[in-house]
Amino acid sequence: MHFTLADLVTDITQNAVESGAAEVELEVSENDKEFRFLVKDNGKGMTDEQLKRALDPFVTDGIKHPHRKVGLGLPFLVQTAEQSGGGWDIKSEKGKGTTVTAWFDTGNVDTPPAGDIPGMFRTILMFESSAEILVRRKSKNDEYEFRKSELAEALGSLEDAGTLVLLGQYLRSLEESEE
Repeated sequence: MHFTLADLVTDITQNAVESGAAEVELEVSENDKEFRFLVKDNGKGMTDEQLKRALDPFVTDGIKHPHRKVGLGLPFLVQTAEQSGGGWDIKSEKGKGTTVTAWFDTGNVDTPPAGDIPGMFRTILMFESSAEILVRRKSKNDEYEFRKSELAEALGSLEDAGTLVLLGQYLRSLEESEE
């Protein structure tokens, strides 16, 4: 189960990173009425039939997680978006990639809290992958963007504990400058 919107975003972004993508774009925006995110990758993509199966919580390909009998990432996203007065859209083309967009009415009692956005970004940057990750963040007060490669160049390895602490501090400072 996902307790925050950041959990949902992390799950969908992990799918994108694991799709064999060379580049993953993540946009997260918030205002007084809505939380919205977009995850776009240039990975393996899906056919219409594969997408239909991915939206079925009782179906899994058995490859990504061999011991699982269900696949819940996209079904949880759809359920959460719909029950919170929001919506979702998924576009995918085999061999070209997938774009997942979802939005949530922040005034709806069924909308989970946003969660730890800087922590979410740090987790996403730590995914094992050579994919370039571009993050764009927009709020009612400010906006910023960064690339995984730029942060790795500035900080060194994104796997070292000390570097991860610095990365977390940097990401939190970006959010604090928005207030």
